[in-house]
Amino acid sequence: MFLTKLDVLSGLETVKVCTAYRHEGTRYDDVPPHQSIFHRAEPEYEELEGWPEEIGGAATVEDLPAAARKYVERIAELGGVPVRHCSVGPDRDQTLAVDAA
Repeated sequence: MFLTKLDVLSGLETVKVCTAYRHEGTRYDDVPPHQSIFHRAEPEYEELEGWPEEIGGAATVEDLPAAARKYVERIAELGGVPVRHCSVGPDRDQTLAVDAA
């Protein structure tokens, strides 16, 4: 997976991640199968700790605040695939290689 725009989350106290949807008593762990259900479904969120630091200057994933690294790891867990790269800004040199599983 390639995770983009990680930098726009800087400064948030918490970061919400949608983990499921509910519609008429049914829980969907993936995007609901029909657009008509999706538009009426309520998202379920998991709140993660945010980070106050600007991260655009990070040269490696190790330079990211611990909370940002945990966010990347959680996205990989929820997606079931590794995050291989993430962007921390619009420039090409702001793309970091990630070894998260």
